Amino acid sequence: QVQLVESGGGLVQPGGSLRLSCAASGFTLDYHGIGWFRQAPGKEREGVSCISSSDGSTYYLDSVKGRFTISRDNAKNTVYLQMNSLKPEDTAVYYCALTLPYVSSCDLIFTSYDYWGQGTQVTVSS
Repeated sequence: QVQLVESGGGLVQPGGSLRLSCAASGFTLDYHGIGWFRQAPGKEREGVSCISSSDGSTYYLDSVKGRFTISRDNAKNTVYLQMNSLKPEDTAVYYCALTLPYVSSCDLIFTSYDYWGQGTQVTVSS
């Protein structure tokens, strides 16, 4: 059974940090582009970051550049999103997503992804 399970969300004060994890089962991450997306109440889902499987290229939403870092551990079949200097506007449900197999590139367009996790809530508030 193919499954993506996110974890690591929670409540954090502005300026704090969280590390999100996305554990994949039934997939081999080497063969997929991987993205992190988020959706705040009343807003559209937006791409936050992605990492390609071909050369490890990474891409970030402008508003998170320098604060968020995406990484992958193929041995653990897990993807991470390290989030530092968090702001209230980062509050959202965060999702990880995979492209179809052998689509090694990535982008921040949600229609490029075919497999999604259930999401994890991140709330940044004092």
